Parts: sequence; C-alpha cells; structure tokens
Amino acid sequence: MNRLCWRWWPRNKNKSLGNAKLSSKQFEGGDRRHLLQALSAMVGSGALAVMSQPAEATDSSDLPPPKRVLTGRDEVGKSVFKSFDVTPNVVAIDANPGLTFYELYTTDGVPRLTGLEPDPMLKGTKAFPGPGGTMFRLISYPPKRPEGWKPPPGVTFESGLREMSEKVPGMGDHFERDAPGMHTSDTIDYAIVVRGEMTLEVDNGQKVHLRQGDCVVQNGTRHRWRNPLPEPCLMAFVSLGGTRG
Repeated sequence: MNRLCWRWWPRNKNKSLGNAKLSSKQFEGGDRRHLLQALSAMVGSGALAVMSQPAEATDSSDLPPPKRVLTGRDEVGKSVFKSFDVTPNVVAIDANPGLTFYELYTTDGVPRLTGLEPDPMLKGTKAFPGPGGTMFRLISYPPKRPEGWKPPPGVTFESGLREMSEKVPGMGDHFERDAPGMHTSDTIDYAIVVRGEMTLEVDNGQKVHLRQGDCVVQNGTRHRWRNPLPEPCLMAFVSLGGTRG
C-alpha cells in the first residue's frame, strides 16, 4: 500500500462533515513524516491537558512516604545499594498536623567519599548546615486550612515553634514571632516543588506562585511558604551552609 489517507473525526457529532475533517491529504513518501509529526502533536497536547488538571484533594496521611536510595561501596570497592527505604529520620509536627520533615542526608565540610560512611541520619538531624555543610530534606506541607480551622487543643504559636525546635534542633529559632511563617537562614537553598503547588513570599509582600516542577534558589533571604491548595504540597530542599557577607 503506497498511499495513506488520514482523517480525524471529533467526538461532537453535531459538527458538520466539513468541520470534522482536519485533513484528507494523502501522505506519500516523505509526506509520511508530516503525518507522524501531526500524530505526535495530538498525543502531546492530550498529555498536557491531563497534566494541567488539578490533582484531587487528599489528606497527607493518605500519601505514601517517599523512599530514599542510599549508595556506597562494599569491602572490595564495588558500588552497592546500602538501603532503599523511608529515611530513618521522619519528623511529624503535631502542632501543625500534616507538616512532616523527611530528613534525607547531611554532610559537614568536604565529604571524603569513601562510600563506607555510616548513614548520618541515624544520629539525628538539625535545622540547617554550618558553613560548607549540606542538608537534603523533603517537607510535606499540609493543605490550606479551611476557614475557621483551629490548631489542636492546647497548641499555641510559641508551643508549635518549641516543638519544631525540639524535633528539628534549632528550627523554631529561625522563625519570626511577629510575622508567622517568615524565617531566614544562613544558607543557599535549592528548592523544587515535587507535588502540588506553593506560594513563596518575600519582603514587601512580593509573591510568586509555584507549580509542580518549579524551582527556587533561595539566597539566604527572608521568606515564607504558603500552600494555596486544599491538598498537601511536597517540596525538596538542598541547603548549603554559608556565612553572611
């Protein structure tokens, strides 16, 4: 068969035959390339339409915890998987249900890269790395609270920050008391929206709306995060410790 005739019919049967037919062009020889390009465009646009639909609202407890792959070397120097599981350091903040820290890895100074290092998260975690250090974590932010929502009984702003500092040592100390959510650290933070959406606010009320896949380079600046959707938001952070100039 040396000829291919391609027609496209929409699902709306009320349209006229003339509108229904995108093309009746015969594809021969090199013209088949145009057919493949057209089909690819149709499939791609359909995928984009599906991706653009908002995710169904869900509670963070329904989402599976992310797993961490940790590699290293064995006794003869061969690369191996040391673990593939949920990090041993998962921190849930009871004062703010749904706020969960997945503490993945941290380094101090210049890593030696022997591949035999023990998992640093077995020793605990900390808010941010010191100069030259790194911290890799995921944070699951709770959905936007409905109007009239109240924190668990007995919880205050101060007690919430205190719990955060107890579970992630020193974290609550970075947050401002007179501007809830605003905080600053002596780090450069590489942030990625893994799932959901997020609003980032800096000084003077400037805001930017972030969607899945959007990235932020936070240069030690004052900021806060707000989840605008009725579903959790998962973000990844790599923090590099620095010093103030």
